[in-house]
Amino acid sequence: MEHVNGLHHITAIAGNAQENLDFYSDVLGMRLVKKSVNQDDPGTYHLFYADAEGSPGSDLTFFPWEQLAPPRHGHGMALEVGLEVPHGSLDFWEARFRRYGARFSEREHRFERVVLPVVDPHGLRLALVEETAPRRFAPWEGGPVPPERQIRGLHGARVGESDAAATSA
Repeated sequence: MEHVNGLHHITAIAGNAQENLDFYSDVLGMRLVKKSVNQDDPGTYHLFYADAEGSPGSDLTFFPWEQLAPPRHGHGMALEVGLEVPHGSLDFWEARFRRYGARFSEREHRFERVVLPVVDPHGLRLALVEETAPRRFAPWEGGPVPPERQIRGLHGARVGESDAAATSA
């Protein structure tokens, strides 16, 4: 199997574009680095959030389609997007989520990492994952989150499956 160095970006579906911007930029502190249009549907925005420079591995992008029903989670689906945060920052994030009324759950331990699950306004499940290893990223100076607490980039994605053997084959 070929070695994979990491994720370049993840794209998801959102509801209202302004609600998406308010959550990802104002609450999570991710910079809106690009606003484009969907090449297959030019009437739909394509919103790009990332670190200050849009570094590969930090991009989370969205197509806002308000008319779609909320997500249904199940087998064969991406269930959660993991976002890397610095070790020791989850107290900051819990306080921030409380202040902004974001829906979040108790911390969990997964694969020797501490994780804080949160759900965006349109039902996308996210997990802030504490990471001790250093990671290059471009902090958003002047952004709403202090650089030492900012999201560093994508950590991964959880996928639902019904047959682990077939999935790993």
